Amino acid sequence: MEYRYEPKGVCSYEMIIDIDGDIIKKVTIEGGCAGNTVGVSRLVEGMKIQEAIKRLKGIPCGMKQTSCPDQLARALEEIVNKIN
Repeated sequence: MEYRYEPKGVCSYEMIIDIDGDIIKKVTIEGGCAGNTVGVSRLVEGMKIQEAIKRLKGIPCGMKQTSCPDQLARALEEIVNKIN
């Protein structure tokens, strides 16, 4: 199933997340630092949702209290809440 999330407080403007059960199949992050967002997207593909949340949640970006990885974790939390 595909989900779309509008991140807040970061350079990226949309996250498109495709999941199958509790597995992340594909993540596309629009905007942001291409190397970082593509890298994070590829790293979480095939990972269980809860594991990705555990690894990414709370990561800051410079002086910001959030980051694209943190926003991805928040998006995944929303997905988990919608599923349950």
